[in-house]
Amino acid sequence: MKTTLDLYTDYLLSSFGATTATGLSSLLDEAISHDDVTRFVHNLQADSQALWQQVKPVVRQAERAAGALTGCLIVDDSIIEKAYTDENGLISFHRRATPYDHSKDRYVKGINLVSLVLQIETLNLPVAYELVVKTLRCELKQRKVCWRSERTKNEMFRDMFTICLRNQLAFTYVLCDSWYTNAENIKHILSANKHLIGAVKSNLEVAVSLPDKKAGKFVKVSELPLELGLQQVYIRQLTQPVLLCKDIFINEVGSPSDGKQAVQYLLATDLSLTFQQIITTYQRRWGVEEYRAANRHKSVKQNASAAKVPLKTITTQANHLFASLCAYIKLEKLKLAQGMNHFALKTKLYLKATQAAFKELQQLKLNLA
Repeated sequence: MKTTLDLYTDYLLSSFGATTATGLSSLLDEAISHDDVTRFVHNLQADSQALWQQVKPVVRQAERAAGALTGCLIVDDSIIEKAYTDENGLISFHRRATPYDHSKDRYVKGINLVSLVLQIETLNLPVAYELVVKTLRCELKQRKVCWRSERTKNEMFRDMFTICLRNQLAFTYVLCDSWYTNAENIKHILSANKHLIGAVKSNLEVAVSLPDKKAGKFVKVSELPLELGLQQVYIRQLTQPVLLCKDIFINEVGSPSDGKQAVQYLLATDLSLTFQQIITTYQRRWGVEEYRAANRHKSVKQNASAAKVPLKTITTQANHLFASLCAYIKLEKLKLAQGMNHFALKTKLYLKATQAAFKELQQLKLNLA
């Protein structure tokens, strides 16, 4: 018996603790060896193209079921924390906004994953990803060694977006946070006849008319009298106008600002959209929270065992994360078939495992007698 991706991902989904080569070997009563599992993880073909081959059948099935409806392509980066693992370029310190206040940053050690998720109705399918790998560089001015990535996250996004176009994914809008809402990304998206809806920071400077733009009269978006309405504005690096709106919402339960009002500014390149259409479409971005492996401990991290592995090398860590993404795709297929979300599915597996353990315990107690 040999270790396969199907077998390994089943192990990731059925495990409730740390996932190890020894653990999988023991689970199968030594039908496969520890060394065979180790070799599999080390030699696994793990990249964005391999992920597409895994998710493509599910994407095409979802596109056929959706008919004329098109999906949204969501860009996001997540950090799988590895606080106690040695730095190696893949695992390093990354800046991340706090969960409830994106104006405040903190640094965490872990794996930084930039990904594109296709959302079609209730499905959230990762269709492309890239890991942020940093190299050691010497800063002469500060006289210290630091980790730097050779490519920016925005460059990664544009490359993955081009690949998604080549794969002929059915989507109209790209949804993103303020990190990716910039002129270069907007130009790249518009050149493909797609549109962007993204958050922007309150200090973004815009012109309220073309003459104002030509005259260099720019104001911060926080100074515009939007008040739950739309306004057509111009930003410095774009020739065409964009729509800007202000959304006021109540912070979610459990946050430090629980129950308090929060303001979010959204930019849209599709001038035909209404205020409500922009808000409703952008809210679809939060479907990625079930997928993302960030500080809210969602499905890839908790249910697909992305973080529960004591691997040490860049190759095995990256390959295991790829397998976790494949396991997540399995969960999406099960969600569609069973009508249960990921956590309900995992709870069902846990209950079955507990029942089996309870039954075994009763048998062991009989042997005592």
